[in-house]
Amino acid sequence: MSCLTSRRPVVGIIGNSHAMNDRYFVHASGTMNSEAVADVAGCLPLIIPTDPRYVSVEDLLGLCDGFLLTGGRPNVHPSEYGAEETPAHGAFDRGRDAVVLPLIRACVDRGQPFLGICRGFQEVNVAMGGSLHPEIRELPGRMNHRMPPEGTLEEQFALRHAVRFTEGGVFHRLMGAAEVMTNTLHGQGIDRPGPRIVVEGIAPDGTPEAIHVRDAPGFTLSVQWHPEWRAGEDPVSRPLFEAFGRACTDWAEGRKKRLAAE
Repeated sequence: MSCLTSRRPVVGIIGNSHAMNDRYFVHASGTMNSEAVADVAGCLPLIIPTDPRYVSVEDLLGLCDGFLLTGGRPNVHPSEYGAEETPAHGAFDRGRDAVVLPLIRACVDRGQPFLGICRGFQEVNVAMGGSLHPEIRELPGRMNHRMPPEGTLEEQFALRHAVRFTEGGVFHRLMGAAEVMTNTLHGQGIDRPGPRIVVEGIAPDGTPEAIHVRDAPGFTLSVQWHPEWRAGEDPVSRPLFEAFGRACTDWAEGRKKRLAAE
């Protein structure tokens, strides 16, 4: 019993499906996600195989205290927001769509915390009734937000543009700054925000970069950039993961109390 009550909060890290050598399929997540969850959020990282053949939303809600909605090369399928598939929409992971979109809605209803990153940020918008641009660099006045195709990891994850937060909003208060510098490694972006999506961070070209869910009882912060990169060193990433870790700890403590009362 003691080991159950003293464990670290469990964060389910959303895995991505891909093939190694075009034959061997895996569910995987970058080690920088696990490092940020373990070392900065202070939680136990657990990679989730996002395929409805293996897991259910109910299973995950009962197992984990919070969720890290990671980035990934495949995009949310456009049918999830009422659009037709085109070559610009890129590759897809329908298993992840089937698991994560209802998981987000369940977490919002329950107050169970999640932190959305890049694709995860886009998933939150879609799950809450919003839509996406398939290729924002093709929109008038927008910059290219995609990962540079060449260079070291340090160069690809380097800070590339500012994000300005709503004055007095949750991100402004958390960061202690109205404007921060972030990396950028995405091709798609928010088109129409969902009815409950609050956009609190904007890039200089007008691209939404930081959101949360209005009137949600739990932690729903999501960002379009990749804060998991050197999260322990970055002054923007660290407070984001620390706040997420506190939310997961609070959920875990509440779970213990609910179990004790049964």
